[in-house]
Amino acid sequence: MQVILRSDVEGLGKRGDIVDVADGHARNYLLPKGVALKATAGAIEQAARMRRSRDLKDQSDREAATTVASTLVPKVITISAKVHGDKLFGSVSAAEIADAVVAQTGVALDRRVIEIDEQIKTVGQHRVTAALHPDVSFPITVEVVPED
Repeated sequence: MQVILRSDVEGLGKRGDIVDVADGHARNYLLPKGVALKATAGAIEQAARMRRSRDLKDQSDREAATTVASTLVPKVITISAKVHGDKLFGSVSAAEIADAVVAQTGVALDRRVIEIDEQIKTVGQHRVTAALHPDVSFPITVEVVPED
């Protein structure tokens, strides 16, 4: 059965896509949940409008993410933490990095877009990655300094 997705479905497609699914999956899950609608001639035109809308939104999101990236890449975000020698008591979290970015640059980042490869447990410069859009990910330089 052909259906038009009304929202993104992982493993199936994005909003506005026309996909072939099993009849039972469409009848028992997609249609009752309102996630999809049956593909008819009028609905296919509506799907084309949904795709255009999705593409415009995706383009504006990508441009906004690129602007944020160009602002944050040259900056060094400083975080002060309690230390013993050169090791931290605990580690620096993504939430702390997001708060420091807002405080020092005025750019609001969600903690969930910040990816920390290795836990930050030492004083010095570290690199973390921010992925604001599937096509835009960029490094953020974080410098951890001892608290006074």
